[in-house]
Amino acid sequence: MANSQQLCTMDAIALAAAIRTKEISPVEVVEAHLVRMELMEPSIHAFCTVTADAALEQARALEARILRGEKVGAVAGVPVGIKDLVSTAGIRTTSGSAAYKDFVPDEDDVVVERLKKADAIIVGKTNVPEFGYSGVGHNPIFETTRNPWNLELTPGGSSAGSGAAVASGEVPFAIGSDGGGSIRIPAAHCGIYGIKPSMGRVPLYPGCRDERYPGVSSWESLEHIGPMSRTVADSALMLSVIAGPDHRDRHSLPSADFDWMKSAAGSLKGLRVAYSPDWGYAAVDPRVRSVVDEAVKVFERDLGCVVEVAHPGWSDPFDAFWAIVAMDTDLKGMRAMVADHGHEMSPHLVAFLNHPWTAEDFTNAMLTRKAIVNKMWRFMNNYDLLLTPTLTVPPFPIHCQGPEKTDGRMVAPTQWLSFTYPINLTGQPAASVPAGFTKDGLPIGLQIVGRHLDDPLVLRASAAFELARPWRNKWPPLLKHAGLSQ
Repeated sequence: MANSQQLCTMDAIALAAAIRTKEISPVEVVEAHLVRMELMEPSIHAFCTVTADAALEQARALEARILRGEKVGAVAGVPVGIKDLVSTAGIRTTSGSAAYKDFVPDEDDVVVERLKKADAIIVGKTNVPEFGYSGVGHNPIFETTRNPWNLELTPGGSSAGSGAAVASGEVPFAIGSDGGGSIRIPAAHCGIYGIKPSMGRVPLYPGCRDERYPGVSSWESLEHIGPMSRTVADSALMLSVIAGPDHRDRHSLPSADFDWMKSAAGSLKGLRVAYSPDWGYAAVDPRVRSVVDEAVKVFERDLGCVVEVAHPGWSDPFDAFWAIVAMDTDLKGMRAMVADHGHEMSPHLVAFLNHPWTAEDFTNAMLTRKAIVNKMWRFMNNYDLLLTPTLTVPPFPIHCQGPEKTDGRMVAPTQWLSFTYPINLTGQPAASVPAGFTKDGLPIGLQIVGRHLDDPLVLRASAAFELARPWRNKWPPLLKHAGLSQ
């Protein structure tokens, strides 16, 4: 029988299988992960709300069902963290804002419903920047989430707590959401796997869509929900549970015509792959470029792909992206929030809300989005996959929105996100895989982008790279320092 710490190193697939066959108890599994959380949370602050009592109660009920021989779900007994932007009935959901610090939803988000139905066990809510309007991990009401690889550095965001929790073994997988990179950013900075499935594969409600809740109702045309995990297979498992249509989300797609788990297997030999190291315009840290260049060589040398350097051909679309965020935002409702809570809100968010947005800002942004989508599909006619760095920089110090200088160039504080947000404008599937580490041990991500709706190939490419360059047994030094040998 596995000991407590071994249970925290097992992947979700192995845990679910062992629980179903009664090799281990779901109560033991939950207890082990709660102990890990007790040890890690004083350092990393991945969780803003812990639901230990409810998780143990659910585990005991599940154990009783298993002992009675009842059929259980695909992720039965597996602990999961839920991002604090995602609604959980009966569990505080703050969105990282003082305006919602005591808010308890009356309904679950669709993904939470589905995880519960599949018998996953929610152990808590993971920390976020305020309403997710940032790529880092601090907000006005909770302790700042820190990167398990270096506690002085950001884990990235907005799925900050989910990334840190998975990287430290507090949970084997977690829910993230991604409106401009918020799954891929912390996956890259925390050295784990994260995938943004195609727009509409995983439905959202009430997140992004409930008009009653300013801030919570934002990002509708950009947001994707997806898994964050230590293995590609675990993300495929979670997608098999949470994907599929729902009438509450008018953008949701019909059920997939492929098997999520099986799609992660297979060869990449002969695929045509584009590699854009900088989009043709972005400043990229030489440490990132070096690690990602080596990772891309794996696709040609080891996986049999035909790789060439190529760029889709657009100029930096951040202004258009940010205007679309504003257009998706309840400006009236959130400006009223500023009037009531402005002194408690994140300054960058207040500045965004107070900006004098115009109708022309929004229509120009939509035209830019259309142009980018058209450039991308024409570009992808020539390639099966597109590879880029996930981010332009390694993890950087907490409590800032982004570096002021990259590769000797002064840059905007959002420039480090150059590779992620364009793929939210197009809605394509995209994943971040651990590409390697800098010389001082900081994780770097490689972004894998698929054609429109080609989620299976993104998973297959991710799994092939994982097999060629395994990462699952690489753990942050923090765990050894805490006496948790892996």
